[in-house]
Amino acid sequence: MIRRLLCVQNQSASSPSSLFSSTNNNKKKKPVVLLGAPQVSTIVLDALLTASASPHSSFEVAAIVTQPAARRDRGKKLTLSPLANYALERGFSSHLIFTPQRAGDDTFLSDLKALQPQLCITAAYGNILPTKFLDIPTFGTVNIHPSLLPFYRGAAPVQRALQDGVKQTGVSLAFTVRALDAGPIIATQTIQVDDHIKAPDLLELLFHKGSKLLIRELPSIFDGSAREKAQPQDDSKATLAPKIGPDESWLFFDQEAFVLHNKVRAFSGWPGSRAKILVVDRTGQKKTLEIKIITTRVCTHESVQFNEADDIAFVDGALVFPCGRGTMLEVLELQLPGKKVVNAAAFWNGLRGQKLKKL
Repeated sequence: MIRRLLCVQNQSASSPSSLFSSTNNNKKKKPVVLLGAPQVSTIVLDALLTASASPHSSFEVAAIVTQPAARRDRGKKLTLSPLANYALERGFSSHLIFTPQRAGDDTFLSDLKALQPQLCITAAYGNILPTKFLDIPTFGTVNIHPSLLPFYRGAAPVQRALQDGVKQTGVSLAFTVRALDAGPIIATQTIQVDDHIKAPDLLELLFHKGSKLLIRELPSIFDGSAREKAQPQDDSKATLAPKIGPDESWLFFDQEAFVLHNKVRAFSGWPGSRAKILVVDRTGQKKTLEIKIITTRVCTHESVQFNEADDIAFVDGALVFPCGRGTMLEVLELQLPGKKVVNAAAFWNGLRGQKLKKL
């Protein structure tokens, strides 16, 4: 088990922004621990560090808990989580960055207790927190969850919301309990959802909003009033947002265009949206081509002429796919395996007169 971050970089003896200096003022500050892993977690860390540097701040970021280093990308090089990398850039000592395999590991819990954290904050951490973890921080653990709880509890709230085509979503700040995303809600913020925003952009926006909610509510969490005002969730209204699997990424054009458009937005980033099309050359020879569809919109043209029902047309810079119930989907950007993302016009020109058909 990796207890703490192993790092070859030279580490400073002091931590960022004098948060851990030995001044009497900092000794009085409440230790806070942040748990997270992906890039959006760095938004929360940045907000906490900025707020804690204020002369009137009552807390300090005492430690970071994140996922162990993993082999990522094509090179399969052992890589730190984005949160760990960002913490190091901000001057954290590797000894203040914990990477337990599980949040219930006894050695890790012992180290956490030694910090005497007043509050733990989770921001897309990705691990289940056992009761023996939740019992440690004095003021509990709070979670920034990118949905309007009790809707979209689970691992993929933003993706599932976009897949459903929601027009409104938001972010919730809630106390963590053993049940999945079911704790009392301290505060929420609602936003309207643009028809074309993709999951990575919406996720980033919601974590910016959530970070501001957190900083705003920290005083009430520390004085105990947040516990009193927190509203229990109505479990009868709960919906789930299960983790997305790569097998879900295929597009099927018998579905309506708006369903496919929402799926492309939802699965942007990972796992992406894939489709198989047929390329027919001038001699009638056919080959199947797998493409990754990057950007789409629902076709607003009143009529597009298709020679055959399964033809894919090129109109006004877009590939137009006939879809279910007479709808049409415009593909604006796509990617071939091992190639860069290109716009539809560049892809169409590269066909050199060959025809496209949907499968």
